[in-house]
Amino acid sequence: MTEKQIEDFDRVISAGKEFIAANIHYWKEYSYIDTWQFWLTLFLVLGPLIVLLFTINHEKIFLLGFYGWSIHVWFGYIDTAYIYLGYVNYPYYLIPFFPSFSFESSLIPVFAMLTYQWTIKYNKNYYVYTILLSAVFAFIIEPVAEGIHLTKYGANMKYIYIFLVYIGIFFFSKGITSFFLHLQQKSTNQLQTN
Repeated sequence: MTEKQIEDFDRVISAGKEFIAANIHYWKEYSYIDTWQFWLTLFLVLGPLIVLLFTINHEKIFLLGFYGWSIHVWFGYIDTAYIYLGYVNYPYYLIPFFPSFSFESSLIPVFAMLTYQWTIKYNKNYYVYTILLSAVFAFIIEPVAEGIHLTKYGANMKYIYIFLVYIGIFFFSKGITSFFLHLQQKSTNQLQTN
């Protein structure tokens, strides 16, 4: 590394430390355990997980879990990028180091998992029902969340974009899950023929 690069990198590190310090200060001031928003966020994170515990099909738990984890991870990446770009922010979150660990952290993956489980059980079209789920989240849940200030969108963010992001992540996660199922089936078939 050149001296200039080291200086620039050190500035980035310093700015990151300042950001984290400001974030912790903000969290203690406005998003701490003495606010109703903290408890609502906690409920919206834990509630869906508790529901999932009692409703998940245990015979397909790894399939559904992999799918849900994929959705959780991709939304985490997208949220992180959107936060840095100023498209979305979460004024209330549970952990100060993870501002995207908000009410959506389990709500979205759990509803997606339950929708996927339902389409499998009743042999329904996954794509139709996840498009409907995307519409419910993008055009109903997100506006309500913004209305009660659980989310704050930048001026250029529109609900139609959020809808498309939901569809993209749900379809991509289904594609990854199907790909791994295919690999598992292929491996099982090879083992059976040997």
